[in-house]
Amino acid sequence: MSFTDTHAPAYVYDLDEVRRAHDLLRSALPEPSTLFYSVKANPHPAVIGALAALGCRAEVSSSGELSAALAAGVPASDVLYTGPGKRDAEVLDAARLGVRWFSVDSPAGLGQVARAAGESDVDARCLVRVNAETAPGGGQGLAMTGVTSAFGADAAWVTADPGAFRDRFAGFHLYAGSNLTDADALVAQFGHAIATARTLADVLGADPEVLDLGGGFPAPFAKAGDLVPFPDLGGRVADLLDAAFPGWRSGTPEVAFESGRYLTSTCGSLLVRVADVKHSHGQRVVVLESGINHLGGMSGLRRLPPLVPDVLTGDARGPAESTDPVLLVGPLCTPLDTWARGARLPEVARGQVLRVPNVGAYGLTASVVAFLSHPMPSEVVVEDGRVVDVSRLELVRTHPARTAI
Repeated sequence: MSFTDTHAPAYVYDLDEVRRAHDLLRSALPEPSTLFYSVKANPHPAVIGALAALGCRAEVSSSGELSAALAAGVPASDVLYTGPGKRDAEVLDAARLGVRWFSVDSPAGLGQVARAAGESDVDARCLVRVNAETAPGGGQGLAMTGVTSAFGADAAWVTADPGAFRDRFAGFHLYAGSNLTDADALVAQFGHAIATARTLADVLGADPEVLDLGGGFPAPFAKAGDLVPFPDLGGRVADLLDAAFPGWRSGTPEVAFESGRYLTSTCGSLLVRVADVKHSHGQRVVVLESGINHLGGMSGLRRLPPLVPDVLTGDARGPAESTDPVLLVGPLCTPLDTWARGARLPEVARGQVLRVPNVGAYGLTASVVAFLSHPMPSEVVVEDGRVVDVSRLELVRTHPARTAI
C-alpha cells in the first residue's frame, strides 16, 4: 500500500500534470495572449501557485477565492474579479487589496466599482461582460450566452444605452459556454465573441484595452482519458482577431483566455476505500467511503442524473468489464448518494483502495461536503513522484456577535 493510499479517501494532485496541461493549452492559444486560471475549478494553493509560476493570472469570483489566489502568490494586479451579485464590501476590500480589474454585468456594477475606486483611491477598471443576442452553437456543455442569464449585460442593452456603460470601461468579457467538444466549436465560440466585441466597441466609440474571450476548453471528468490537443486553434483565432482588431498583435487590445478544467482536470485522482460489499435483490452493492459529499454532488453543475464515474483498481488505466451491473454508492444516509447503478467493476474487497481519475477540476469543492458532516478527504500534492504536501479542509462554524433585544 502506498503512502497516498493510507490517506484514503484522498484527492491527489500531480503538479507535473498541471504543468503539462498548461504547456498543452498555451501551445494552442494565439500569441500574444494572456491566460487566466479560473480558481473555482480547484482552489488548492499548490495548484494555484504552480500555475502562477508559469505566468497564469487568476480569475476569481469570491473573497475566498481572492484570498486563496493572493496566498498562493498571485499578485493582486494579476487578478480579474468576476461574477454577478458582488457585495459592496467585497468589491471595496478587493480594491484595497490591490485588485484593479473587475468584470461587471450592468451599469450598477460599473457604479459599484467606481465607488470602491474612489474610496480606496485606486484606478480600478472594468470589463463589461456581454450576453450576446444569440448563442454561437457548436456543442458547448453549458450555455452561458444567448439566453436569459444572470451573467452579463445583453448586447441589445449596451446598444440601446451606450452612455450607461462607458464609466471605467476598459474592455469586454465574453464567455459563451463551457467544456466545448472540439476545435470547430471553440473557433465558433471565439469568433462569435470577437464579432460581438467589434460591434459593441463601435457602438461605444472606444476600442477595448482588454478582450477576454473566455474559455470552454474540454477535459475528461471522472472518466479515463486524456486532454485533447488543438494544434490549429491559435492560427484560426488569430485570423479572426486580425480582421476585427488589427492592433491586437501589438497588445491593443490585450487578448485573454480563461481555463479551469483543462488546466487541472487530469492532475487529480480521488482515492477511495471500499467500506462494504454485499448483494441485494440479486445485485452486487459496493459501498465506498466517499459519495456525493466528496465528488459530483453539486446539481448546479448538471451532474444529475448520477455521475457514473470510472472507478479503477490498481494501476488500471480504464474500467474493467464486470459480469454483472454493480450498484456503486457512498456512505451517506440517503438513497441519493449513488454514483452509478450499473458500474463496470471487477470483484473488490472491503478495505481495498480504488481510484477515480481526472477529478482535479470541480472535485472536492464542487461537492456537498457539509451534508451529513462526514470528515473531509485528505488532499495530497505530489511532484516528481514524491508527496510534497498533505492537508485537509475543515468546516468551521462561527457565531456572529449577538445583539441584545
